[in-house]
Amino acid sequence: MADQKSNFEIRTDLALEERESFPGDGGEVSGVSLREWHDEQSCVKLTEVKILDEQGARAMGKPRGIYLTLEADQLAKKDENYHEEVSGELAKQIRKLIRSLMGHEMQLADLRILTAGLGNPSVTPDALGPRVLEHLQVTRHLDMQYGEGFCEERKLPVLSGIVPGVMAQTGMETAEILTGIIRETQPDLLIVVDALAARSIRRLGTTIQLTDTGIHPGSGVGNHRHSLTKESLGIPVLAIGVPTVVGAAAIVHDTVGAMIQTLSGSSATRGMSDFLQELSPDEQYKLIQELLEPEFGSFYVTPPNVDEQIGWLSFTISEGIHQAVFDGENTGKRL
Repeated sequence: MADQKSNFEIRTDLALEERESFPGDGGEVSGVSLREWHDEQSCVKLTEVKILDEQGARAMGKPRGIYLTLEADQLAKKDENYHEEVSGELAKQIRKLIRSLMGHEMQLADLRILTAGLGNPSVTPDALGPRVLEHLQVTRHLDMQYGEGFCEERKLPVLSGIVPGVMAQTGMETAEILTGIIRETQPDLLIVVDALAARSIRRLGTTIQLTDTGIHPGSGVGNHRHSLTKESLGIPVLAIGVPTVVGAAAIVHDTVGAMIQTLSGSSATRGMSDFLQELSPDEQYKLIQELLEPEFGSFYVTPPNVDEQIGWLSFTISEGIHQAVFDGENTGKRL
């Protein structure tokens, strides 16, 4: 079984990229199942990575659960029709994960859903969660204003939202804030939206990851210190994330690979190409670190138009959530 990957670690929050770091197609990793599909009528490629047991969790470095990735090459660009199509596919996959988390007999209109936009609204690459919450249409205040049961009569889920900020702004951990809110409002489900780190620059702003495992320490642009999971909060947690940053060393590592191909194409530079090819991936990455970190330190890179991308993506994700929970064709039916 091909379940041993290279020792060097380039940080990524995407299960898809962890799977790709294994030799071969990654589908042979013990305790991990892989499924890919692409609807001919959709612009979105979908990949489902399921971590089935503790052996798979150790190999992947991520908890057991479902990690669903939507890849859309043009998502980082302003194209309203394209983003609408992605929102529709996102809504479909959110509904499926809610069904998995809450059970097939639960009616969507009966759910009390808390949404949380994680991150620092003052730091653009980390502001995706707060920006999504700005566009979200909440309904819990209607239930409070017109009497409990108002939303139920109209077959609407009770949706509330919070931007808990970051510890430097509030002096409190996100987990502490959400624990108090959950205790007071008693939602059935928590949906969290967060900015992620990727290994590959091509996935910045073009990939959406959904998972039923929640948020874990060290993940996200803000490097969360405490987990946001069913075990820690008492309710199921559905996490939605988009990579907005990539490590500088990872970019250089990818560049070295492209450089090797270019050098090998010329007899004058083939010797240099042969030298680089003789280095293992571990040795290549170590060399890059030794060259970069003394000069620049460890840092992350984000696209130059990240503010525009965050704006487009926040609308796309909020609309996906809206369609998932408010779609008239689904709210009154069994999930």
